[in-house]
Amino acid sequence: MGILVGRKRALLLYYYYVVPLLLFLFFVQTFSLVSALNYTTKQQVSSLRLDRIRRHLDKINKPPVITIPSPDGDIIDCVHKRKQPALDHPLLKNHKIQKVAPEMPKFKKKREENDEMGSSSSSSSSSSSNSGSSNEVKGAMLMQMWHTNGTRRCPKGTVPIRRSTTHDVLRAKSLFDFGKKQRNTNSLLHRRRREDAPDVVSGNGHEHAIAYTGSSEEVYGAKATINVWDPSIEVVNEFSLSQIWVLSGSFDGSDLNSIEAGWQVSPELYGDSRPRLFTYWTDPKLGNWWMGFGDNTLVGYWPAELFTHLADHATMVEWGGEVVNSRPNGEHTSTQMGSGHFAEDGFGKASYFRNLEVVDSDNSLSSVRGISTLAENTNCYNIKSFYNDQWGTYFYYGGPGKNPQCP
Repeated sequence: MGILVGRKRALLLYYYYVVPLLLFLFFVQTFSLVSALNYTTKQQVSSLRLDRIRRHLDKINKPPVITIPSPDGDIIDCVHKRKQPALDHPLLKNHKIQKVAPEMPKFKKKREENDEMGSSSSSSSSSSSNSGSSNEVKGAMLMQMWHTNGTRRCPKGTVPIRRSTTHDVLRAKSLFDFGKKQRNTNSLLHRRRREDAPDVVSGNGHEHAIAYTGSSEEVYGAKATINVWDPSIEVVNEFSLSQIWVLSGSFDGSDLNSIEAGWQVSPELYGDSRPRLFTYWTDPKLGNWWMGFGDNTLVGYWPAELFTHLADHATMVEWGGEVVNSRPNGEHTSTQMGSGHFAEDGFGKASYFRNLEVVDSDNSLSSVRGISTLAENTNCYNIKSFYNDQWGTYFYYGGPGKNPQCP
């Protein structure tokens, strides 16, 4: 999956749930997989709570122009672009939807053929492993499940949006938590992270294996190619994701801006075990942050009005994986990161990011060199980075979670 994100350009992002991403296109990438968990909500719900949930859903599920049922059970509503939920945000009350696509960043520097940090790698997508299938988008778009239902497509001027349901809300801890990431920036885990390698979601059981740039650069976009797996999730309220973080602000969490994009498996959020494209953002000179997918497809953008520090540029980019470890039964979770293989298992088994690039102030892409890597618990999940002229800067990452060395 190739993703690009940038200010006034195309920058890598990912879809989390209902977010203020103004969409020209919207898609949730899914794969046909057999669910290993029971996601059905079996709880007694009071009529008062149901009424609150329905009122909330009435606000976020906008009246569709047409509705398209998907074979996987999702309902896709084709909503007029001016009625999309993003425009409900109070900071976007007077926002004018951008109709002119930005100029895509061009690669500026030829990759060097020396200083190779690792073995050569094939640019083809990985073969499947015991944990599931791997897919990589190179130019052509992968078919979405709801596109297989005949030839119906959303009409011009509308945005396809997955309809939120009562069961979606009931899987969350509360209506307030619905569609939000859990975070605890005051946790011991967060304080243990190196100051020059911050992450906005450390703590609260979140574990990572990431590569990152320095914290003093001016970054206007980031790009990478990510292969997609179907990691197993041990319990419903855990998730596993692979994404890019674009960050700016104070890394103590007080006023950090973050834009994120990639793929994730989240049973609590979606009610299944399928990997899906997602985006996420936080917000405590005019320039929108755009998201591109594949080679030439622009998905949408985050308006500059939503941000403080990121309204101008980013100062750090992170690439990598994240899981939630809720320690079921008092032991480390067996929820997998990436493919479920450690980095040293390499091509065809371990998950990877390749061709890491950033966008500078001239709207030029350049290969990232000299990245740092970090994993909180290398016995559970790890990461190893390399460089060659074919894949540029790349890394393998992931792991199985619980194992004899990760009790």
